[in-house]
Amino acid sequence: MRSRSLLWSFNYAIDGIVYALRTQRNMRIHVATATLVLIAALFFRVSRLEFLVLVLTVAFVIGTELVNTAVEATIDVATQTFDPIAKIAKDVAAGAVFVSAICAVVIGYVIFFGRLTSVTTTLLVRVRQTPAHITVVTLVLVAFAVLVAKALNREGGTWLRGGWPSGHTALAVSGAAAIAYTTGSAGAGVIGLFLAALVAHSRVESETHTIWQVIWGGTLGFLITTAVFQLFWV
Repeated sequence: MRSRSLLWSFNYAIDGIVYALRTQRNMRIHVATATLVLIAALFFRVSRLEFLVLVLTVAFVIGTELVNTAVEATIDVATQTFDPIAKIAKDVAAGAVFVSAICAVVIGYVIFFGRLTSVTTTLLVRVRQTPAHITVVTLVLVAFAVLVAKALNREGGTWLRGGWPSGHTALAVSGAAAIAYTTGSAGAGVIGLFLAALVAHSRVESETHTIWQVIWGGTLGFLITTAVFQLFWV
């Protein structure tokens, strides 16, 4: 009976994780980011200590998000009307998630920045500076590709809002990649990608697009831009 109770406790724990994944958008973002980070760790062959730090950081962020979800559910059960104390409890729990996420960003920066800079510099050396009109043509091609994808997919949304993929994210990432290639500066590329990430975040935050629509939009913009710059490499 004790053994069965132990197994059921594992089952309840998994049910809680699945519930958070199904209902909490931030949880899905954390899991997707953690997956990319762990894949990057394998790709760059980080040391055992660095890998251990990454795993603990991922567990810390996901754990705080699970606790935040539990706090919100408990408060929703306890009160059916607005309560300033309940609001404080939710805000503090969300603050814990925010602190853990900032900590994860700092750790990721320390571990990956040097490796990413090396890879980015190598890519920029191979894709040299090209005329400005190539950038304009690239953005137009990305816009056309987004329109074609939306026409073929026929998912909900309009041409300028919603649907698959995210056109705003595709153009933002395309512009960031074009800036990096034309300037030959890894720093400019990082700043461009940061701004593109803000655009992507705003599309998800406003519930105009899903996470996957944003990811596919960014991927589409980056791949088309890179292909055009390599094809017309001077």
